[in-house]
Amino acid sequence: MPQQGGEMLALLKAEDVGLVYESGLIFKRKQTVLKGINLEIEEGRTLGLMGASGCGKSTLGRIVAGLQRPGTGRILFEGRDISSLKKVEFAAYRRQVQMVFQDPEGSLNPKKSIERSIHDVLSLIDAPRNEWQDRTRQMLETVGLSEELLCRYPAQISGGQCQRVALGRVLLLQPRIMVLDEPTSALDISVQAQILNLLKDLQRDMGIAYLLISHQPEVIGFMASRTIRLEKGGCIQEKAE
Repeated sequence: MPQQGGEMLALLKAEDVGLVYESGLIFKRKQTVLKGINLEIEEGRTLGLMGASGCGKSTLGRIVAGLQRPGTGRILFEGRDISSLKKVEFAAYRRQVQMVFQDPEGSLNPKKSIERSIHDVLSLIDAPRNEWQDRTRQMLETVGLSEELLCRYPAQISGGQCQRVALGRVLLLQPRIMVLDEPTSALDISVQAQILNLLKDLQRDMGIAYLLISHQPEVIGFMASRTIRLEKGGCIQEKAE
């Protein structure tokens, strides 16, 4: 990662991001979801995002991942405003900034086998079909899963295994940033630790940056080098770990 004046340069920045929802057909009511949010994500490091339920953490995560547009402000990736990207460039951005959701089973199609779900991603990235078997095997090894799972369906494997499959599918896209939205909160304590350690190993080996959304201080404390607390109305406080 390039440095300037001894400091890490941000891979992604959110500048003055805000969002207001409107409801009602006649009498419009406005709800401020986000206001004046600024954050920086550095390559190969983890930014923790904390806050109470309903304060806009997941919404901010979706905006960072390009799944939702901000009402005000902008997202900069390598210095470029993502709203100005052409269609092909924005598709490339979406691949480089991937979101991993809280419900691991829900992120997989229940009607498709694990093998089919993996192959769907390989087809999306135009991987040669004669490489699918080897790339699937390598991916499973990376996330610590057995090939025996390939013939099963999401409901037939554990939550921890589902989350590993979800992470593996994302890794096939070779992302530079992962937005992790409560990635372990639906898992047992012992499985949480395994997934968090896996995420640390992936970051060390691949240099992936994380925006880690969690309401669990111990999870943020274990993973993050910097922490932002999001409060209703958009007030954020930052501290280095």
